Amino acid sequence: MAEISHFEYGWITPALSFALSVLGSVLGLVCAGRIRTASSPRQRAWWGLLSAWALGGTAIWSMHFMAMLGFAVPGTRIRYDVPITIASTVIAVAAVGMGLVIVGTGRLSVLRVLTGGLFTGAGVAAMHYTGMGAMRLNGSFTYDTLRVVASVVIAVVAATVALWLAMTVRRPLAIAGSALVMGIAVNGMHFTGMSALSVHLHPGTGEVAGAGVSSLLTPIVLAVIFVVVGLVYALIAAPTEEDRAATAYLDARVSAVGPAAAPPPPPDPVGLRGRSTLGRPGTPFPSRRTPPPPQG
Repeated sequence: MAEISHFEYGWITPALSFALSVLGSVLGLVCAGRIRTASSPRQRAWWGLLSAWALGGTAIWSMHFMAMLGFAVPGTRIRYDVPITIASTVIAVAAVGMGLVIVGTGRLSVLRVLTGGLFTGAGVAAMHYTGMGAMRLNGSFTYDTLRVVASVVIAVVAATVALWLAMTVRRPLAIAGSALVMGIAVNGMHFTGMSALSVHLHPGTGEVAGAGVSSLLTPIVLAVIFVVVGLVYALIAAPTEEDRAATAYLDARVSAVGPAAAPPPPPDPVGLRGRSTLGRPGTPFPSRRTPPPPQG
């Protein structure tokens, strides 16, 4: 059995993974809060998609990959199968999206939250072990069953709490506290699952196929930046409940007052406005003097 290091670069990778999970959780909770206040099915679908990308893509999958950067096995290189890695991303986003659909449509109930949490938690666990299955090295993997079950339970509980918070939390301070709790839960699930892994090396099996960490790091970091900037822009550009309430209040005031009356015409002391010949070529300037009577 090979020696495994989960913190090859010290506390840098777990600190960054925790920061990503908290950042994604904050953005996901804010976007999820817009689902139940949206005024149309299209807006609910839009905010649900953004929340799924924030929670599934940033808070869960990006955190998983960042933590995996610290995983090392002395005596062998670690590569990643790109299609399986992409599949793990799709699983994470789809699982969170389906959970939001379950709890975000219709009346919120305990049964909906538990069902959505079970579905999402199973998806998150599937994402985690799919991502681990994308690793390629000169060896084979075995898993401790008890710790795998524990990681799945943590994933289901964390997903259930996350969905409940997404539908109920509104205040900024509560969102920040909830994001911290979700960050701890997501990281706890990841490292519990990683602790279940054992590696048995097979020396002399040749070069390891797959993409290296350095070739995957740049596109993933750029994708995370693009997603975060896009989410922040969408939240800033979208009108809030206060904006909609202010617009409705102004519309109500305008409707109550009615159309504005036309201003009265300015005074016309010499009667210039009524003289249609004014301004025509050859027309004398009007005068208030009485003309002399004609000579007969």
